[in-house]
Amino acid sequence: MLAREAGANGTSRALVLNATFEPLGLVSTRRALLLVLATKAELVHATDRIFRSERTAFPEPSVVRLARYVRVPHDRTVAVNRRTVFARDGHRCQYCGLAAESIDHVMPRSRGGMHAWDNVVAACRRCNTRKEDRLPHEVGLVLRTQPCAPRQRVWLLAMSGGARDEWAPYLGEQSLTA
Repeated sequence: MLAREAGANGTSRALVLNATFEPLGLVSTRRALLLVLATKAELVHATDRIFRSERTAFPEPSVVRLARYVRVPHDRTVAVNRRTVFARDGHRCQYCGLAAESIDHVMPRSRGGMHAWDNVVAACRRCNTRKEDRLPHEVGLVLRTQPCAPRQRVWLLAMSGGARDEWAPYLGEQSLTA
């Protein structure tokens, strides 16, 4: 039985890369270590924490790469939900730039607006309350960026609550919108 060294809190996640270094998903660090020990994956980056067994110690994985290529369908769509919208918009209100607290439908659903990527933005409470069920121009609000579907990598950030520094080379640039 493996036990993580004292001082590590919560369940950590590890980024899993395909054999071609393409990001595939997130797994628990324990699962990532088991993949490495079974030679199904290689350790690319480790944290400063340690998993200990009775006779040996292993570094906690942060990034692992699969030994064999896994074919992945590229028509994967990202769900429109609070976490993914916040990840796409950088947790900032798309009207004023302050910290976002909710999502807003640019064209209100009461007026026929859809719950789709090109109609949903992150918004602060003040702007969302001011807008209510009106169009932005009717209350003097201007969108900072035009909403659109994110790149596929945003779901990784949404699942993890944010990316670690060592994941950056594999997830791409800071801007996640297409």
